[in-house]
Amino acid sequence: MTRPSEILGSVVAASEREQLETFLDYLRDAVVRKARGVSEEDARRSPVPTGTNLGGLIKHLRWVELGAFAEQIGQIPAAELPTPPWSKEDPEADLRLEPHEKLDDVIGAYQAECDRSRAIAAQHSLDYSPQGSELTLRWVYLHLILETGRHAGHADILRELIDRTVGD
Repeated sequence: MTRPSEILGSVVAASEREQLETFLDYLRDAVVRKARGVSEEDARRSPVPTGTNLGGLIKHLRWVELGAFAEQIGQIPAAELPTPPWSKEDPEADLRLEPHEKLDDVIGAYQAECDRSRAIAAQHSLDYSPQGSELTLRWVYLHLILETGRHAGHADILRELIDRTVGD
């Protein structure tokens, strides 16, 4: 396995875009690595009082990707996108796995959304701003690095509490 310092160090002299893409892809992969190998039960289990669990983190990140890249940058109409799991009555439904959802399927949906995000981003410069919006693709990258990094840290802690697995 390539160590984080090697991955991130490999882009020290790279373009800004390559740095942003590499940092975000590293974090995307880190979240998935933390969830791989746990049982369905452990993917749903929360060893913390808030109820945060590995499967829910990945499910949530899928919707963050969709909102940032498909909706905001890609301007894909809501009617052409999957229906979000949350509602007014259940605003946090994207943070948990439902009984019929399997971890591998949630990981697959997340990775597919990341692929779509990459394809959308590849069509635009970092300074691209959708009409009528102040946000740029650069801002979206930074937002996703922040959000994914935060949840990668949560995943690190959850995995350690679940089965004492630590490391990159």
